[in-house]
Amino acid sequence: MDFSPTNTAVVFVDLINDFQFDGGDDLLYNTKQIIPNIIKLRSFAKENNLPIIYVNDHYGLWQADFSKVIDYCSNEKSREIIEQVKPDDNDYFLIKPQHSAFFQTPLHSLLIELEKNHIILAGIAGDICILFSAKDAYMYKIKMSIPKNCMASEQKENNNYALYLMESVMDADISPV
Repeated sequence: MDFSPTNTAVVFVDLINDFQFDGGDDLLYNTKQIIPNIIKLRSFAKENNLPIIYVNDHYGLWQADFSKVIDYCSNEKSREIIEQVKPDDNDYFLIKPQHSAFFQTPLHSLLIELEKNHIILAGIAGDICILFSAKDAYMYKIKMSIPKNCMASEQKENNNYALYLMESVMDADISPV
């Protein structure tokens, strides 16, 4: 990954998840594979004073309170993952109404306020929420790194195709963490 810490923020999408939907077991399995890399990325961000921004589905709660979203999403499937990757009080936490981390959220305004024009984008689901977020970031002319080992989808083929699109069309760096 080629970037400058002065212009970069880390954006985690939908890491707080209940996995209670059709395809949730597949996404859970594939998410477990990337968790060590997500933890490495989070540690790297903390060590380099990069802002960490969580953007998450609201699960009908409509409150940007990560404790409430965690409580709602915690179950036997998700608890171990959530405990390993949950935000802390120094992280930013935004909720989103749909797939993109930018659509009807203050993410773009926050990045401008923080003077960040490069994001490291990671999380789930790669072929939906990460892909839509990357498309919006590209439209805002935000440079992106999307580490291929920090993104999971229900199906690996769909994840790989989304990575292909993000690299070839949106000029994202998909080098692993």
